[in-house]
Amino acid sequence: MPRSIRFLSVLAPLIATVIAGSAPRAAELAPARFGEGVFCTDAYDFFVALTPGQQTAYFCRARADFSAWTILETHRRGDRWSEPAIAPFSGRWSDADPHVSPDGSKLFFISNRPDSGDTAKESCDLWFVERSGDGWGAPRPVGSGVCTDATEWSPSIAANGNLYFGATREGGKGRDDLYVARFEHGAYTAPVNLGDSINTKFGEVEPWISPDERYLIFSAGGRAEGKGGLDLYISVRTGDTWSAARPLGHGINSPAYDFNPSVSPDGRTLFFTSARTDFEDSPPRPLTYAELMRRLRAPGNGLGDIYSIPIEALDLPR
Repeated sequence: MPRSIRFLSVLAPLIATVIAGSAPRAAELAPARFGEGVFCTDAYDFFVALTPGQQTAYFCRARADFSAWTILETHRRGDRWSEPAIAPFSGRWSDADPHVSPDGSKLFFISNRPDSGDTAKESCDLWFVERSGDGWGAPRPVGSGVCTDATEWSPSIAANGNLYFGATREGGKGRDDLYVARFEHGAYTAPVNLGDSINTKFGEVEPWISPDERYLIFSAGGRAEGKGGLDLYISVRTGDTWSAARPLGHGINSPAYDFNPSVSPDGRTLFFTSARTDFEDSPPRPLTYAELMRRLRAPGNGLGDIYSIPIEALDLPR
């Protein structure tokens, strides 16, 4: 046997061992609460979006009944995140679902703020801010070419500028469907329904599109394979065709609401929101008052928390 072939025969198993050890095994994948004390508190915390350098994060906090939302901002300091502050473009109206464009130049979100005046809208539209120095410019509506009088949800931007979002409007597969408005010649085209592979009569909301538009993660409710109020699904694109959406595994979906997916800019981590609880239905013994209050005033109390899991949990085709 030539020396080069003998060398490769020895090296190949070593390479395979290194590669296998560099990614979590499927059996080891499980969601974990992300950043307790900052992103997960006793309040209703949901949705996270990171800037390209992953040194700044935007996330949302809601009233306990999820009737009003505020976007918060935090900065990474070494291995810690700073105490959150209200994002400079939020704090008055109900704002949520922040998404930073892949190049970091824009941040899109939803809001019930009026285009003018001081009266909140009954529905939410899509808004964005553009990078201005170290901060953001004034919020601007995406506009009537994309938005309607009904609600739009969770704007997500591909690297080419195409805008994916959920919407409550007539004429789709169901009352709530997912759409794309393509960005051509500096403007958005009329939104197009993403079709039967993704949308159903049951309702789909809150998409997250990968920068290269290879895959789409979204939340949906009412499907036969669903586990709870909302579950997370994924569809993979080949050419112009989307695969039939499948539910995510590895404990991502639960009997509670699981929603608001996003992926870190480095493509290594899936984030999502879950209203799952640490409370046992029938604890082995009665709780003391102190134990009850400690659980109620902590993450895992049944309000929303932000979870993370390695990207391998998506089971994307290679």
